[in-house]
Amino acid sequence: MNPPAVLDAGRDAPIGVFDSGVGGLTVVGALRARLPNESILYLGDTARLPYGTKSEATVTEYTRRNLEFLHQRGVKAVVIACNTASALALPHLQSSRPLWGVVEPGAARAALQSDGRVGVIATEATVISDAYGKALRALRPELEIWSVPCPLFVPLVEEGWHDDPVTASVAERYLAPLRAQGVDTVVLGCTHYPLLLPVLTRVLGPEVELVDSGAAIAERVAEDLTRAGLARQSSAPAEHHFCVTDAAERFGRLARRILSSDRVSLEHVDVR
Repeated sequence: MNPPAVLDAGRDAPIGVFDSGVGGLTVVGALRARLPNESILYLGDTARLPYGTKSEATVTEYTRRNLEFLHQRGVKAVVIACNTASALALPHLQSSRPLWGVVEPGAARAALQSDGRVGVIATEATVISDAYGKALRALRPELEIWSVPCPLFVPLVEEGWHDDPVTASVAERYLAPLRAQGVDTVVLGCTHYPLLLPVLTRVLGPEVELVDSGAAIAERVAEDLTRAGLARQSSAPAEHHFCVTDAAERFGRLARRILSSDRVSLEHVDVR
């Protein structure tokens, strides 16, 4: 059976965004704030969550299929709102449309504001890849960098335990090495982690800067779409649609909470 034809995309087509779950909605929020005129098509690959414990080959295959799905839906560009996929899969991908990951913009923002001691918290796969360490050292070789895997944070967010005593206890244990090193900046190397900001701020202290790549990638997307002549021109209201590969009811509940909206257009899809 031949795959569906890829639809042509013009400047009024939506921006595609995908993540393994609800974490990428933090990037959606940043895109909506920076580009209120742009429509967004979001894919949460909840059936194969989490990505952070899987191999590079597996994550790359998942990412390639997600891109194919979004292209077939006629998006004009894609944001990989998953740090693991950005770190492991992006270097192996080719795309006929603009494609961004979240690692480079987040690293650039951290390098700009750090006094010299940077912590990175991320999934196991992202930490092992050293994607943030490489990006940070390329910008500022003198930086001291400590990376800590925090594998339980993603399932805690997916359960909706954003500010819970259990989450606080896990955070205390994960972040103790960074506190001991006296880091001044911590990169949130997973798009789920900004949803834990109250807990992370309490554990690390208000003097530590927390870098969320969402705002940084939104700024990059805005600049690149304008430069490429792909910024949306329509005066009609932007439309946002959300697709999931599993657990639609739970995703919808969390999406409404994260996006502070009672109206979330949700569709269950199969990207295999």
